[in-house]
Amino acid sequence: MDFMDLHSIRKHLVDFIRSEVHNAGFQKCILGLSGGVDSALVAFLAMEALGNKNLTGILMPYKSSSPESTSDAMLVVQALGIHWEKVEITPMVDAYLTIDPEMDNVRRGNIMARQRMIVLYDISAREKALVLGTSNKTEILLGYGTLFGDTACAINPVGSLYKTEVWAMAEAVGVPKRIIEKKPTADLWEGQTDEGELGFQYRHVDKLLYQMLDKRCSEDELIKQGFEKEFISKVKDLIRRNEFKSRPPLIAKLPMNI
Repeated sequence: MDFMDLHSIRKHLVDFIRSEVHNAGFQKCILGLSGGVDSALVAFLAMEALGNKNLTGILMPYKSSSPESTSDAMLVVQALGIHWEKVEITPMVDAYLTIDPEMDNVRRGNIMARQRMIVLYDISAREKALVLGTSNKTEILLGYGTLFGDTACAINPVGSLYKTEVWAMAEAVGVPKRIIEKKPTADLWEGQTDEGELGFQYRHVDKLLYQMLDKRCSEDELIKQGFEKEFISKVKDLIRRNEFKSRPPLIAKLPMNI
């Protein structure tokens, strides 16, 4: 991947947050702090844009969440001096899970993600604050997110950064090293990791996505670069099957003669 001008991108993203928040008539933002690098980076950028008094981080653990997720989220809170709240989603989620106790992990994870967004939007109404998104470009392209869950937001500062670019930017703005170096996980069930679910590493798929989409290389060119045909097909299929997640809801247009 080409060299990133981290200074220029940082300034652009900070200006984006500040201008979009103010243009919408708001002064404050909130975001879910998961303890991961994506939400940590967004918090650092938003604090730079708005100041620590105008940013609130919400911690929303479930009973199976790793204690490390909470402690890492608190590293961000302490580093930035921002407001924070902790809202346990266990009773809310479990109340729904009683409907189908045999529910699989994917459905359970979707319910947790959507419940967290219910919490965020409720607090945003109370605080008169915009909800910041934290999904990166890799996740968006591959559909690795819950529709109307972690993908929901008012503005998303990092949606044009591949995961590897998020890591680089996080290091540049001073996100704690412990958070940058941990294995990416949505922490939806014990032992769950992003790369384990996807079946490949972010650094490897980002190189493919960059050559495929940014450089518009053909499949033959990608194979010549060393990417396996099966891997290329799998990634293309993920993009195709999950494209609907990144589109607004389709509204039927009525013909004029009805």
